[in-house]
Amino acid sequence: MIYTQRLLLRHARMTDLADFHDILSRAEAMAYWSSPPHPDLATSEIWLAETVARDPAVSVEFAVEYQGRVIGKAGGGDMPEIGYIFHPDYWGQGFAYEAMRAVVDYAFANRAVDHLMADIDPRNAASRKLLERLGFAYSHHAKNTFCIAGVWVDSDYYRLPKPDFATPDLARPDLQP
Repeated sequence: MIYTQRLLLRHARMTDLADFHDILSRAEAMAYWSSPPHPDLATSEIWLAETVARDPAVSVEFAVEYQGRVIGKAGGGDMPEIGYIFHPDYWGQGFAYEAMRAVVDYAFANRAVDHLMADIDPRNAASRKLLERLGFAYSHHAKNTFCIAGVWVDSDYYRLPKPDFATPDLARPDLQP
């Protein structure tokens, strides 16, 4: 678990299904995601089961909890790629930055990666701004990376090299696995 000023980042559990479905079934939350909104609870349950099954010794994927409610997901199951999704009610309040800052620090301190990557839909200006604020730099563009509900979308890739000083900090219990 990772604690930030306002958030708890922890491994997802199947008991988080209702909260995750509330996010993943919303068109506005999924507008730039790699799949269309989940049409039913069963679709979200499959997604969550796959997320829960990921090996926490390899992935850095966290449910993001605020005041006892899961408001999003941050991190990644296939390092060095990371990403995030949040409930629209929590957009614009710094939660994504706060969670991703903790994920970036955790990943560099606890995983054997020399960089992190994130891909975004080029139309997603808010994600571009967030990644740049975290220190990511534009890497490259790829055409037709996802087919979502019959429509092909592109991806912009952003890269963050591991800082020279990023080593495990055993004095920080909030960054321990």
